[in-house]
Amino acid sequence: MIDGMNQPQTRSIVHRSPIPGFALSAGITVAMLSLVVLLPIGALLWKGVNAGFPSMWQTVNTERTWQALFLSFRLSLLAALFNLVFGVLLAWVLVRYRFPGKRLLDATVDLPFALPTAVAGIALTTLYAPNGMFGQIAKEMGFKIAYTQWGILIALIFVGLPFVTRTVQPVVEEIDREVEEASATLGASRAHTIRRVIIPMLAPAALTGFALALARSVGEYGSVIFIAGNIPLKTEIAPLLIVIRLEEFDYNGAAAIGIAMLSISFIMLLAINLVQIWSRRRIGHV
Repeated sequence: MIDGMNQPQTRSIVHRSPIPGFALSAGITVAMLSLVVLLPIGALLWKGVNAGFPSMWQTVNTERTWQALFLSFRLSLLAALFNLVFGVLLAWVLVRYRFPGKRLLDATVDLPFALPTAVAGIALTTLYAPNGMFGQIAKEMGFKIAYTQWGILIALIFVGLPFVTRTVQPVVEEIDREVEEASATLGASRAHTIRRVIIPMLAPAALTGFALALARSVGEYGSVIFIAGNIPLKTEIAPLLIVIRLEEFDYNGAAAIGIAMLSISFIMLLAINLVQIWSRRRIGHV
């Protein structure tokens, strides 16, 4: 009896999860991820493989395509950078200050989520067209907004701002004022506190919002085509070229441009994720 009790007990190699139904929920999650994300990307890549690299390169390697890709990614990056700064400031104001109309402003932030992209594009074009409310002011000052790259930039800022604000806002709510008071008590200036205390705490969430805003801007179509003017080599975006190829039943050409956009987007988002991992390790989150 004693010998039996002293014998070492074998441990199960497979550790059961304490969460009930974890295996079922994980299976459903993987299946949905495959159907919604992996399957469309796989179909796009398979279409490109069937077309062949020389055919894809011939489609992409044209002045019109390169200009559209450069325009889309350049303006998307500029819009995401603007939203990164302004979105963080807006989230800070909405959390830390009380003022008349705060709830209205807070609800207005979600307006780009609620509006269909085509409606947003028509509204922006109405405002910034040469005969619009803001377009007339710009015309009197000697420049044009609608049907130029400025109009595209404004549209991308409009659709991307909520991603940064809503991502950073919960993090700002979790930062206690005592942290700022402790920094001031230790003799740190306001600028030093912001640079050494506040910004490192907000950086991971801000980078996440920046990545989301950038991804949304790169693929944005509905709100841009109305205000862009769609002039080849000047205000023509890459998603519009894909739509043009599809309307011409050139599916291989559309797949080639889509794969080019996918490759560039993957490299940019990978770089952002690496910076985000570095910032998290710097402040000790991981």
